[in-house]
Amino acid sequence: MHKIGFVFPGQGSQKLGMLAQLATEHAVILDTFNEASAALGACSGKSQDLWAITQTDQDKLDQTHITQPALLAASVAIWRLWHQLGGSSPELLAGHSLGEYSALVCAGILDFSDAVQLVYKRGQYMQEAVPAGTGAMAAILGLDEHIISDLCQQAAQDGIVSAANINAPGQTVIAGSKEAVDRAISACKEAGAKRALPLNVSVPSHCALMLPAAERLRKDLQNVTFNTPLLSVVQNINGKVAQTPDEIKNNLLKQLYMPVQWVSSIHTMRDAGVERIVECGPGKVLGGLIKRIQPDIACFSSEDSQNLDLALAGTSDSV
Repeated sequence: MHKIGFVFPGQGSQKLGMLAQLATEHAVILDTFNEASAALGACSGKSQDLWAITQTDQDKLDQTHITQPALLAASVAIWRLWHQLGGSSPELLAGHSLGEYSALVCAGILDFSDAVQLVYKRGQYMQEAVPAGTGAMAAILGLDEHIISDLCQQAAQDGIVSAANINAPGQTVIAGSKEAVDRAISACKEAGAKRALPLNVSVPSHCALMLPAAERLRKDLQNVTFNTPLLSVVQNINGKVAQTPDEIKNNLLKQLYMPVQWVSSIHTMRDAGVERIVECGPGKVLGGLIKRIQPDIACFSSEDSQNLDLALAGTSDSV
């Protein structure tokens, strides 16, 4: 019997009309979004129709405090559908950035409604931590991550810039204050990077600028129950599986201001014997990264019926 893993996407994977086909065929999709909308309404103090936003309002969907609960709901909806359709249980779970919350819900560690409210607040805190236009992120392609880290240290000067996402060999995202990121982009180009591209984001995630957001989130996390895991989750900050609820909670908090160790996370899954991975959520971004990290792992997406059927067939015990 081969082992399978599940990965859950983060911000950037949202798109207008996501999961529309699945919703016409399976009631669990809308049921999950309705559950998320109720939790969101209780948290925000106003009625929220998260499904309607994902289908009709691109501008609102791209606001980080809406993007985060929308992607969480999408991933949890597909997870629930997967099990309704008789899909195999995975050996390991991992989520990229925001996706770690989806993984924790699906592992039984976090209650879904609690997670919806946490990521809504997380999005607000992240946006409020850095004034608009003062932070930035950039993708650096074709340069070793250790070289990038050294160049970021030199470019920081009186600002902040550091590696934020170690996404794949030759693909690292940096984040920080805009001027420092611009200096780091220039330095990386001079050092031989194939490309150094500013990203269209409103928040510089996974860097020291998120420390104020983390302090605010800490208070919310203290009021949320973290359960003993039913499934193992590989966490972002170190690419390892934490064993206790307190350790998982602490790692989740640190995730806001520490880099996402995605390469290490996928190596951990492969070292555990995972041979097939399902990307549980909209898009195929993580599958593309995994192919660069561990080409021998078979990757499947799940955002529509055709891809979900292929994933179910490709991960069945009869394969």
